[in-house]
Amino acid sequence: MSVRPRLLPWPGTEGKRCYLVADQDGDGPLSRLADEMEAVQLKAGSELLGHVAVMVDDQRVGVRELRFLVKCLCEALRDALRVAESRGGRLGAGE
Repeated sequence: MSVRPRLLPWPGTEGKRCYLVADQDGDGPLSRLADEMEAVQLKAGSELLGHVAVMVDDQRVGVRELRFLVKCLCEALRDALRVAESRGGRLGAGE
């Protein structure tokens, strides 16, 4: 068993943190699913950033659209921070 549980890229019940305790190689099906989910979350955040500059510069974009954009950016940032924390926690796991 690994010493440190892996923070998964999705929340558990009631929005609480969800962890996985995997074997040493961390290559089980749930670990692979978490890796894929992290990649999807980071790509979505990157694509969202591409829309930001266009929307902010467009004078026709209203307050509702900008509020929705901010909400989406907050979600993407939350996901990215969770991925960073999870990966950072695993940096020394093999030691």
